[in-house]
Amino acid sequence: MLGLMAARQAGLDDPARLRRAERTRRVLSLELNKDRDVERIHGSGINTLDIEPVEGRYMLSGGSDGVIVLYDLENLSRKPSYTCKALFTVGRSHPDVHKFSVETVQWYPHDTGMFTSSSFDKTLKIWDTNTLQPADIFHFEGTVYSHRMSPVATKHCLIAGHRQEVLAVSWSPRHEYILATGSADGTVKLWDVRRASGCLSTLDQHNGEKSKASSEAANTAHNGRVNGLCYTNDGLHLLTIGTDERMRLWNSSTGENTLVNYGKVCNESRKGLKFAISCGCNPEFAFVPYGSTIAVYAVFTGELITMLRGHYSTVNCCVFQPHFQELYSGSKDCNILAWIPAPREPVPDDISEKSLPQQHLNPAYEDAWSSSDDEG
Repeated sequence: MLGLMAARQAGLDDPARLRRAERTRRVLSLELNKDRDVERIHGSGINTLDIEPVEGRYMLSGGSDGVIVLYDLENLSRKPSYTCKALFTVGRSHPDVHKFSVETVQWYPHDTGMFTSSSFDKTLKIWDTNTLQPADIFHFEGTVYSHRMSPVATKHCLIAGHRQEVLAVSWSPRHEYILATGSADGTVKLWDVRRASGCLSTLDQHNGEKSKASSEAANTAHNGRVNGLCYTNDGLHLLTIGTDERMRLWNSSTGENTLVNYGKVCNESRKGLKFAISCGCNPEFAFVPYGSTIAVYAVFTGELITMLRGHYSTVNCCVFQPHFQELYSGSKDCNILAWIPAPREPVPDDISEKSLPQQHLNPAYEDAWSSSDDEG
């Protein structure tokens, strides 16, 4: 790291390389922050979390009791130990509270003045953050398991939602009209919302080699319910999770299964599973609820890096804060936990870089990218 700083200072290296190396170090050192509490408001399990992308300061949570809470994550007290306070709550006494479990909350991607929520009460609500009143309510015939808004759309403000057996949905961060959905029938479909037919392709775990698969498994992404999916931040790959206890990485352009082996991924959820992918690291990491723990995987190699332990019950969701490489998780134990990078060990003034034990550095800290990669 000292070498990267010296090279950057001398103008000999790309500044992005130092940023990637430091972000990677911070993610690899994530630990439960015992000095930061998130105020406990929910009286039942927490199903969904979302941090607004504008400042990275405000977080929404939705619970099985229908309650929605907004938190301020900033340390206003400037003390080492502090509690992230709830700014407001859409509680059971609120006239527009969801009647049943809130499954998804999401900020409007470009402004903190609006957020959305969907629930098992078959509604999707558009909220005005300032007045805490719904600006619009959409009623559906079936259960809304998940919804998302595109993070990059400039020509539309569509909200993708599904009824009944579609458990997960995600917009491409690369193409504003492309959408991926995961269903209880084991399929993952890619859609172009501009097309009348809609569906572009159905992902096949066997990459077309049907002769090696049973007829039941052909043209499916998983041999169980697909209840979680998430694009990498560059939009080039799609990560999916199924109740067959498998996680798969797909090329989002070709639809090809990259065949990365993540091993057995515990997934007993009967509804949507909210997981997260890091941003700006090399390699990138996936944070996956795994029973009462959170499994951290290297996205492109499948290596299980570590298990984050701290919850007392099943973890339902996690969200990554890319500004400071922090992670927040929600569980059936009604708690939201904050995971932050461990502080860097100070280097004594009398020790030079050449005397440091370089052979003991984690290989994941090394950055093999060149400056040309950032230009492409």
